[in-house]
Amino acid sequence: MGNVQRKRIAAQTGNEAMAYAMKQINPDVVAAYPITPATEIMERIAHRFRELPGRVFIQMEDEIGSICCMNGATAAGLKAMTATSGPGFSLMQEGIGYSVMAELPCIIVNVMRGGPATGTPTRTSQADVMQARYGTHGDHPIVAVCPWSVRECFDLTVTAVNISERLRLPVIILMDEIVGHMREVVELPEKVNVWHPDKPKPPRENYYHYDDQNNYDACIASFGEGYRIHLTGLTHRKDGFPTDEPEIIKWNLDRLRRKIEDNRSWLWDMDYLDLGSETVIVSYGTAGRSAMAAKAQFEAQTGRRVGIVRLRMVWPFPVQRLMALLRSARRVIVPEMNQGQLYREVERTVSLNVSVVSVQRYDGEMLTPEEIIDAL
Repeated sequence: MGNVQRKRIAAQTGNEAMAYAMKQINPDVVAAYPITPATEIMERIAHRFRELPGRVFIQMEDEIGSICCMNGATAAGLKAMTATSGPGFSLMQEGIGYSVMAELPCIIVNVMRGGPATGTPTRTSQADVMQARYGTHGDHPIVAVCPWSVRECFDLTVTAVNISERLRLPVIILMDEIVGHMREVVELPEKVNVWHPDKPKPPRENYYHYDDQNNYDACIASFGEGYRIHLTGLTHRKDGFPTDEPEIIKWNLDRLRRKIEDNRSWLWDMDYLDLGSETVIVSYGTAGRSAMAAKAQFEAQTGRRVGIVRLRMVWPFPVQRLMALLRSARRVIVPEMNQGQLYREVERTVSLNVSVVSVQRYDGEMLTPEEIIDAL
């Protein structure tokens, strides 16, 4: 992100690093409700916002109030963020859909725990991957990033904010309980670069809030600036007013889809090693740490190379890039702490002659390297 200075921060947890990133990003509003295992994020933000005049932390009555507060703040031109876990993320889905339709950027941190329902609040899981993509109803674009370390909790928070502001979309940070509570010694930037539009606003008499010219990377007017703005969750015309005309409905949904399709060249983020190997592990989040350990142990034991791909951005799913990276693979292993959610995406990406093996653990414990080695 072009950081200028660095600061040694000892023994940070993922939740603490994320709160520190929020402070560096300097959002105007953080609205949240306490929930295990994400509560430390709002606790840190509530404390740190005392040092930042004009910044507002609000403990809302629930997660529905949190997402709606964010939408209101964003409509007024403010940067807004929240943090939650599975049950709260479920409550936010209608508000996330409104964020998408009204094109309101916001950041939702989901520190995943076991489910469904109340599930296992103090245990880990990666079972909200599909909910992040398809949780709110209707055809809609979404971006989700997935850190595997304390440092990435910081870095991907900054990345998420910049993507959200550029595309005018909600961006979800999917971390799990292990990453949120894991403690590592990390070096974190003191300053970060946050995206700001370099385009001037058009004259007020010519302004349309949903013009094709301002779909992304645009300078958008906010409430209170003297522009005519109409926000609604209904399908709307370029002036924001609702419509039932089929052609405009299609235009509206195509406009949302193009936020992703037009930007796929940079909407991806992954690490990879030894991709000439016949067997490749595709992983993300905490499972990626076990995958790296399994790779090292298996190669030491057998002398056989294993490739690895770790996704830092899981949505939009990088179909074309994965197809290219896995073109020489004969076997792909997908370890996850769920019942095989991203495995299906990988399976339909590779060619039919490639065997895709799902390695699953969903009992609240961390997936171990030994379980992946068994599959290897």
